Amino acid sequence: MQTTYTVEGMTCGHCVAAVTEEVKLIPGVADAEVVLEGGRLTITSDAPVDFDRVVEAVAEAGDYTVA
Repeated sequence: MQTTYTVEGMTCGHCVAAVTEEVKLIPGVADAEVVLEGGRLTITSDAPVDFDRVVEAVAEAGDYTVA
């Protein structure tokens, strides 16, 4: 399954890499794709991923928020 979120606060490729790295560490996440333009985060997983865990991972990556 794929779930898409909007991440606010990313400004460069480093931001994209940091968010991608942290989200991929969430248990159950098979893949994460982050697109700077529009702040799109798409998570691929076998089962739904807890939204709060996504918010925590994105915040851990830097000064970013999930809208």
